[in-house]
Amino acid sequence: MKKYLVVIIALFAASLISYALFKNRGALPAVLPPAPIETNNSNTQAKNDLGLNIPAGFSIDIFAQNLDGPRDLVIDSAGTLLASIPTKGKVVAVVDENGDGKSDKTIDILTNRDKPHGLAFFDGQLFVAEETKLTRFNWDVQKLEAKADKVLFTLPYGGRHFTRTIAFKDDGTMYVSIGSTCDVCHEKDPFQASVIVSDHDGTSPRLFAKGLRNAVFITVEEKSQKLWGVEMGRDNLGDTIPPDEINILEEDKNYGWPNCYGAQVPDKKFKASLGNSDCQNTQVPAYPLCAHCAPLGLAFINSDEFDKNSQGDLLLSLHGSWNSTKPVGYKIIKLKREGDKLVSQEDFITGFLKGNQVSGRPVDLAFSPKGELFISDDKAGVIYRLRRQ
Repeated sequence: MKKYLVVIIALFAASLISYALFKNRGALPAVLPPAPIETNNSNTQAKNDLGLNIPAGFSIDIFAQNLDGPRDLVIDSAGTLLASIPTKGKVVAVVDENGDGKSDKTIDILTNRDKPHGLAFFDGQLFVAEETKLTRFNWDVQKLEAKADKVLFTLPYGGRHFTRTIAFKDDGTMYVSIGSTCDVCHEKDPFQASVIVSDHDGTSPRLFAKGLRNAVFITVEEKSQKLWGVEMGRDNLGDTIPPDEINILEEDKNYGWPNCYGAQVPDKKFKASLGNSDCQNTQVPAYPLCAHCAPLGLAFINSDEFDKNSQGDLLLSLHGSWNSTKPVGYKIIKLKREGDKLVSQEDFITGFLKGNQVSGRPVDLAFSPKGELFISDDKAGVIYRLRRQ
């Protein structure tokens, strides 16, 4: 009797589940985002006067200081390092004249610009993305002078996210990332919250990828020539959602914002008005990150300063949170890459955050021709140099 009772209860439970599925067959499916892989902290140790934790075998020092918020970094063909200073409307060159590994002087390359952020070199010319325009300059390597060639195209007003960043493929294809004007909203201008594309002459810029709330930094992986970028998720949903992201950006793809986040999860602000396909047709992140950790500069390792097993892996700056009850980010992580997959992560440089005290916020990463790694920090106002001891 007891056996039959168990069977009856099981059948009744199955029928309830079937009914629930039938009743909700029009509901939006939501793919649960994979949890970010836990960081392994065992590879870092304090070995410097800056109080930063770095991998064994490396040293770190300040290459340039008193820079008022350096952001994007780029290196010219002669090895001179340039940095954008958006808050001061400047682009500067930091020059090491005597070769001692520290900048001897800072030269203003461009001044009185409109929040210049993105910098890139292609075919010997310097490209600068300000908030509302992208300009090409003729670059004099010897004199360290930039003379305007032409404004290639205008860009929409930034609002909440004014930074624009540039990346080139080897064939001259140029990508520009443009953030949203808001935290979460439907934009009127299709170029907002997107990456656009054109050739290096700025011919007919067009939409490349959309649904990107704030892909602050983008880069082209050298071997595959694929475009990679970060994504900062929306605020005010709590400490754990939505995940920030790393994406491989492809043409005509939708990366979800504002309707969806993470792995096709509907945003509650728009869920009631979404159809079945609105989130199903969006791209799942290549790699989910902690919410609010604010990913910025990313660089693929191609340097003799790093061991053979690290070549091709990805370094990523986590600028740090503001919309989290517990501070997260404030470090640089290293992600193991296998083709187009990021399979694990570990802390690479930490120590910018001690308790609730923030001493620095890493931004961009750039390798010199010698393989040294330069790191901008817009809170401390410095550029660090990391190299093998």
